Amino acid sequence: MKRFADGAADFVPAVERVFGERPRVLDGSRAVLVGELKLQLEAGERELWLIERRGPLERRLGYVPVRDSIEQALREAKHLSETDPSSGGRRP
Repeated sequence: MKRFADGAADFVPAVERVFGERPRVLDGSRAVLVGELKLQLEAGERELWLIERRGPLERRLGYVPVRDSIEQALREAKHLSETDPSSGGRRP
C-alpha cells in the first residue's frame, strides 16, 4: 500500500495555532486570510507568500521558504509581519 503525505493538509490548522485566530480560507486550502494579511502556499508548497489585502487590491510583500515544516515557516512569516509589515521576507 502506498502512502502519500500532503504537507499542505496541516496549513489551515497550523495558521490557527501560530496566529491564534481562525483564518478565513480562500482558494481551496492553499490560501488563508488573517486580518488584512493573506498567506498563500505556492511553488509546490515550497513558498509561503505574504500578501497585503486592502479591499480588492493585493500587494505581494515577499515570501518565506517552507523547508522542514509549514508551521516553522508560519512562525517566521508572523515574526516578519509583526516587525516590519512592509518588508515581508524575500522579494520576488
